[in-house]
Amino acid sequence: MTKRMSLAVAAVLTCLASPAFAQNREHQQMAAELRMLQEQTQQLAITLAAVNQALAESLKLLNARLDETNNTMRKGFADQKLLIDNVAGDVSRIRERAGDTSVRIGSLQEELEALRVTVQGLQQVAVAPPVLVDPNAPIDPNAAAPPPAPLIPPPAPPSTAAGLSPTRLFDTAQADYFAGQWSSAISGFEAFLRAFPRSEQADDAQFTIGETYFSQSQWSEAIAAYNQVIQSYPGTNSVPLAYYKRGLAQERLGQIDAARASWEAVAKTFPDSDPGRLAKQGLDRLSRAQPQPR
Repeated sequence: MTKRMSLAVAAVLTCLASPAFAQNREHQQMAAELRMLQEQTQQLAITLAAVNQALAESLKLLNARLDETNNTMRKGFADQKLLIDNVAGDVSRIRERAGDTSVRIGSLQEELEALRVTVQGLQQVAVAPPVLVDPNAPIDPNAAAPPPAPLIPPPAPPSTAAGLSPTRLFDTAQADYFAGQWSSAISGFEAFLRAFPRSEQADDAQFTIGETYFSQSQWSEAIAAYNQVIQSYPGTNSVPLAYYKRGLAQERLGQIDAARASWEAVAKTFPDSDPGRLAKQGLDRLSRAQPQPR
């Protein structure tokens, strides 16, 4: 009986212990799985950190290459700009030299023209050689008298511009102007214009003729000379001055409306030039001098 009871108690105890054992085993399995998940999470974190570091290093290298490429491109653009500027400067210098060459060629042509005029003058002055007669030849008393020698008109006096270069002729007339020799200066500039009408100094010569008359208070003659500058030499640097000085001469003659018209023309056409600014001052002076209507 006792033995049977012991077996029954053991069986009961076994039944009671089985659920607890099963539950503990399940907890152990869940804990093991949780540890595995934690290990996997840590591994993923390490892997992500390594990937992020690799990406950061790659990005750093890429940025460095981009900076290097940008620097290279900037340097290339700077070199190209410098090269273009140098080429533009060379072209500008070549144009200036070409302009100087053209001016020199023009001066040489004028020199040759002056020499040609001189040679022609010398050829006109030359006299035909006399006919040689043998003094020992017998004289025929029945021979007719030789005809009288034809009258050769005296050679014309050489022009004052003959043989002179345009530069020398202009400088001589200008020296007379600065010395106050007004008649000689006007004659010299007029001779220059007759001999070299297409010279680059032609407008200066014509303008200085007006200045010579202006210095002598010959206002009408000065106005005529300035008009010649405006009409015959448009586009030259003497035109703005001719407008302004014509206005001054017209003001001296009391031609206020004409003076205002001259100054308005130069102030409108050449506003940034010195004559244009002086013309504006002249217009202001005329406005102040004009009586105000009551």
